[in-house]
Amino acid sequence: MNKIALYWLDPDSPPDNFPPVASALTQPDGLLCFGGDLSSERLLNAYRRGIFPWYSEGQPVMWWSPAPRCVIYPDDLVVRRSLKKSLRNSGFQFSIDRAFSDVITACAKPRDDEAGTWITNDMITAYIRLHQLGHAHSAEIWKDNILVGGLYGVAIGQVFFGESMFSLYRDASKAALVCMSEFLRKHQFKLIDSQVTSSHLLSMGAREIDREKFIHELEQYCPLENDIQLWQTEPVNVKNCYYNDE
Repeated sequence: MNKIALYWLDPDSPPDNFPPVASALTQPDGLLCFGGDLSSERLLNAYRRGIFPWYSEGQPVMWWSPAPRCVIYPDDLVVRRSLKKSLRNSGFQFSIDRAFSDVITACAKPRDDEAGTWITNDMITAYIRLHQLGHAHSAEIWKDNILVGGLYGVAIGQVFFGESMFSLYRDASKAALVCMSEFLRKHQFKLIDSQVTSSHLLSMGAREIDREKFIHELEQYCPLENDIQLWQTEPVNVKNCYYNDE
C-alpha cells in the first residue's frame, strides 16, 4: 500500500504557516495538511488562502482546499418559480446574528443519512469565538418564533465563506441561502464560497471554478472593506424584504 506524506502543522507554528494549496491531494480531493489548532488567527489565515478545516471527532484537525471550488456569485443566484411561491407562502421570517450558537449547534446534529458530524465541540467553540470577534455570522429562518432553518459562515472583506446549513422545515435552508445572498449582494459582496459541489447548490446558481481562479478572487476581494456597519438584524418577513418576487 502506498503511503501518503502530508504536511504537519505544529500547534505552536505561526498561524499563517500553511503549505501552498497547489500541493493538496487529488485523492481525497483537496486534503492539504493536518495538525495545528483552531485559533481565530489560524482560521482567518486559512480562509484567506482558500483553506478550511474539516475532520471528525478523534481525528487531528485536517485542512482542505478542493479543486474545483464551488462558489456562488450573489448576482447569479437562481430562485426558481416554485421556490418563490414556497417562500411567499411560508410565513418565514429572516434575521442575521440573532442566534448564532443555536444555528451552529443545529448544523452539528447528524443528518438522517449520516452516522456522525464533522462539526465537533472544538469546532463549535472556535466558530463561536470567531462570531464574538465579529468574523463569523449566521442567517436564521423563523416560523411562529421557532428557529426552523439557517446557515453560518465567515466573512472576510467582500467574501462570505459558507460553512453549513440546516433545515427543520421544508425550504427553510433554501430560504436562509436566498435571504443571506440577497443581503450580501446589497452590501457589495462579490463571492460566496460553497466549498464542495452539490446538485442542490448547482440548481440555485452555484458554479465550479478552478482553484487558481478562486485563489485569485480571494486575493482581490478579501482585502476590500464591506459597508456593513452592523450585522445583527431584527426578524423580517422573507416575502417582503429579501428576495426578488418578480
